[in-house]
Amino acid sequence: MQSFEAAVLAVPVSDEDHTRGPATAPVTLVEYGDFECPYCGQAYPIVEAILQRFGDELRFVFRNFPLTQVHPHAEHAAETAEAADAQGAFWPMHEQLFTHQHALDDAHLVGYAAALGLDAERVARELAAGVYAEKVHAHFMSGVRSGVNGTPTFFINGVRHDDSWDFDTLAVTIERAALDNVR
Repeated sequence: MQSFEAAVLAVPVSDEDHTRGPATAPVTLVEYGDFECPYCGQAYPIVEAILQRFGDELRFVFRNFPLTQVHPHAEHAAETAEAADAQGAFWPMHEQLFTHQHALDDAHLVGYAAALGLDAERVARELAAGVYAEKVHAHFMSGVRSGVNGTPTFFINGVRHDDSWDFDTLAVTIERAALDNVR
């Protein structure tokens, strides 16, 4: 009989990550995602509902995992999110990118920065210069080391969630992880 071990998060969550929720939350949900991936787009409102449901009992972390072979705009979308982060607006840009997945070319990306009140010219310069390409690549490689092979991939308290990511399944798994953390 062959045994399988669950994949674990190879790079622990740190201050370098994009997080929502308190570091002291009993459960941390990490998503490796791609802004152009239609499945990540479907997961986006589910994750938002999960965050609403669990409040301060959950910390959410988003890491970039652009699948450039199938999503030609994913890399620049991820770099734009990082450029927005440099101006204090990662989460608003995260929302913009997922709600406008159909339009992720560079002109639209810069337009989203302007719509958020960011220095859009700076974003355009940073995007053209690849300022955040290395950071996006580091996220990607941390995912590879963690066994990520598609998006979205979730980790709950450091263990890859290999079950469905519908609301009910995620909620039950998060509740179990919170209980396990109490014991």
